Amino acid sequence: MKGALEQLPDDQRSLLRPAGTAPGTPMLATLSARRDFDEGWVFERKLDGVRVLATRREDEPRLLSRTGKPLNATYPEIAEALAAQDCRDFTVDGELVALRRGRTDFALLQQRMQLTDPEAVRASRVGVTYYLFDLLRLEGHDTTRLPLRTRKALLREAFAFRPPLRFTPHRNRYEPALLDQACAGGWEGLIAKRADAPYLHRRSTDWLKLKCSGGQEFVICGFTEPAGERVGFGALLLGYYQDGLLRYAGKVGTGYDTATLRGLRRRLDGLEQEQRPFAGAEVRERGAHWVRPELVAQVAFTEWTTAGLLRHPRYLGLREDKPAREVVREQPAGRTR
Repeated sequence: MKGALEQLPDDQRSLLRPAGTAPGTPMLATLSARRDFDEGWVFERKLDGVRVLATRREDEPRLLSRTGKPLNATYPEIAEALAAQDCRDFTVDGELVALRRGRTDFALLQQRMQLTDPEAVRASRVGVTYYLFDLLRLEGHDTTRLPLRTRKALLREAFAFRPPLRFTPHRNRYEPALLDQACAGGWEGLIAKRADAPYLHRRSTDWLKLKCSGGQEFVICGFTEPAGERVGFGALLLGYYQDGLLRYAGKVGTGYDTATLRGLRRRLDGLEQEQRPFAGAEVRERGAHWVRPELVAQVAFTEWTTAGLLRHPRYLGLREDKPAREVVREQPAGRTR
């Protein structure tokens, strides 16, 4: 073992294992309504971007999406910043975001997410920032069994954090005003994490999402024709999976600019099918077009109605980092200790 790993206490060094060659799937948080936490938790800003794992084994760093899609061509400045680090053997977890006036802006990030051509990437005015918050491998050792506090301390020591790389800070204590302050500052919410928990390659209640407002991913299952001077389409028809079947969640007709309306309509035309994807109640949309349920949209909304539909939904963008089959209705856990 080298460097910082040699300084760990014996009980923590015993948790280290030889690292594998694949980074694995990222750990995922569970939506929660909990608002009572003891000293065993830390709290990070919930960032509105895309999840990215970055891994390096002496060669050039590789950026990978949550589903394993390579991202170096889309975010070359992040790959270059990681390549410039003295640390040459690591796997890190983080969120890649676009910032507008200090706030993460998913709609702005959309302008970079689809780019892979080097000239188009260089011409883009959308800068990105990679917030690192966890360390999965260091110097050939798997660090996922170490406590979160230790992993974050190793991460801070192993990397030089200069733009476009940032360390994700945390608070060590929860107070009732903490989430209110986060929401007032334009944050998406907080992520509460057990300070002594290992890193698990799955969704876990050791990480909890405390959100400021409604919002989640939905499967695009159809669309309506535009009316008046509108181009592209009128609204997207949304769904989510429940017990293996697609359930209707409502439609979203706001949040699009003209370029999005035109570009998304071209993609939808290529997915059109005659069969309605939804199970259950009839969807009463005159002249609806049905599509193969492959595209995933990020949608903000105020709440669910008693009929199980979205109230005041607003389209934010497409998510390329989440398979449609994983989209379910998020149900927050209760306010338990």
